[in-house]
Amino acid sequence: MSGRECCENPPALSSSSGNGCVLQLGSFNTYVSGPSTSKLAILLVSDVYGYEAPNLRKLADKVAAAGYYVVVPDFFYGDPYTMEKTLSIWIQSHGTAKGFEDAKQVVAALKDKGISAIGAAGFCWGAKVVTELSKSDYIQAVVLLHPSLVKVDDFKEVKVPIAILAAEIDKISPPELIKQFEEILSSKPEVDKFVKNFPGVKHGWTVRYNVENKEAVQHAEEAHRDMLDWLTKYVK
Repeated sequence: MSGRECCENPPALSSSSGNGCVLQLGSFNTYVSGPSTSKLAILLVSDVYGYEAPNLRKLADKVAAAGYYVVVPDFFYGDPYTMEKTLSIWIQSHGTAKGFEDAKQVVAALKDKGISAIGAAGFCWGAKVVTELSKSDYIQAVVLLHPSLVKVDDFKEVKVPIAILAAEIDKISPPELIKQFEEILSSKPEVDKFVKNFPGVKHGWTVRYNVENKEAVQHAEEAHRDMLDWLTKYVK
């Protein structure tokens, strides 16, 4: 994963942001929001900036308001990417393969809690993690938002309903690559799919928007609605 795009507009991380709380799930510090009695859970897998990003937690709270138990684990073990770090070095110890193994632990912990259905959404780095989850029956549905590290061949193995929300301005997953993803999915009629390109927005727009910018907020909220619509269709 190279280039500036996946790192633009870094959030001001805050351990106290959001309406939920942080607790241990599996072996991970996890931001949790929503009714703990719910049998339906949504796993949000962050971008490289991790689980303390305020906009991500705000989104978790929004999904929780729909009745879901929402979990945002710290898959970076207290070491999210920051602009002072070299991404190519940081990513060596924070790869998506490890993220996938960690996510399976979280899914298992949720099932141990009595959760009966799970959806997952991944942002940038997190999109690759949830793509891996979608290749088996770990969960009921996934959403990829401005994905990175995802390859065309990944979609040949997808087994659960999948939505891809993509940015028009995205060097990591440009529209022509998203089109290839869609073509593979179209050859798998047994897998429900939803692919949407958002005009005029950049990679990261769903979680790294400026809350003071009304237009940016509107674009992000449109994606949030699409994400929630997809998940509520299958996680029930």
